[in-house]
Amino acid sequence: MGIAHWDNVEPLSLRRGPMQLDRYDLGSAAGTKEVGVARLKLDPGGRSSPVHIELDEEEIFYVLAGSGLSWQDGKTYEVRAGDCIVHRVAWEEHTLIAGPDGIDVLAFGERTNATASYLPRAGVVRMGVTVEVTPEPHPWDREAAAGDLELPEPSPRPSNIVHPDELEGEHDGAVFDLGIAAGSERTGINRIALPPAEEGAPPHCHSLEEEIFVVLDGSGVLELWPTPGAFRLDPDVEKEVHRLRAGHVVSRPAATRIAHYFRAEDETFTYLAYGTRRNNDICYYPRSNKINFRGVGIIARLESLEYYDGEPKRGV
Repeated sequence: MGIAHWDNVEPLSLRRGPMQLDRYDLGSAAGTKEVGVARLKLDPGGRSSPVHIELDEEEIFYVLAGSGLSWQDGKTYEVRAGDCIVHRVAWEEHTLIAGPDGIDVLAFGERTNATASYLPRAGVVRMGVTVEVTPEPHPWDREAAAGDLELPEPSPRPSNIVHPDELEGEHDGAVFDLGIAAGSERTGINRIALPPAEEGAPPHCHSLEEEIFVVLDGSGVLELWPTPGAFRLDPDVEKEVHRLRAGHVVSRPAATRIAHYFRAEDETFTYLAYGTRRNNDICYYPRSNKINFRGVGIIARLESLEYYDGEPKRGV
């Protein structure tokens, strides 16, 4: 687990042809493992990337500020602060174009290992087929050489772009499941606004699913609760308390055996909760001593649990 703040992350300047932006790798700063998040600050009229389509990674964008166009398969769609854009695997060609005042977005995505082998002496990559490797020009330079991108007038927005104002929130409007609403399949994202002194999800930890949290507004508290497995080495271990504010990024990799939960302080605490979806994930709740076998939809309460050399000896 790690905590970072976007004010303390150095940007990488990416300016090649139409791509004009600063990229802040928030995920690496916070210690994410199988997923990541980057903050992209696009110059006015700048593009976030070459037109592309991901073959094994689902991408989710959240607009923090500004406005622009989502370019998808030759059409354009207006986007603004609060919008969530989901790009499923192998679904549509896409890029993002900033408006006259620029645009500031968070880009969430999976980190996958391509099933490929690189043969440096032969200068090829094997991916089922053989792909020739050329050192130059850079792919972004090739995108620039392809000429201007045609930008037709904006069309009515498709289903993969949503805004909380268009949705019905859960828990008295405190939670908006933006990912599901925009069609995500492998990952998800919620926008959560906890009223003062309210708690989020109860303390829990996942066996397979990794989560990233980004604070958008207000102040709150993150608590980290050791699960029974954490006590086997240090029976005096206590929960950690971290105070958070806008710009903090919290990484919660899978299988840490440390549960987490959030609580608002004296003002509304708003954050994004992004995570993977794993069918065989197991979720443990130390406050109630319950375990959720999410793949089969069964919740059980643990009556006793002992550890021997780090492995459970007696269970439910």
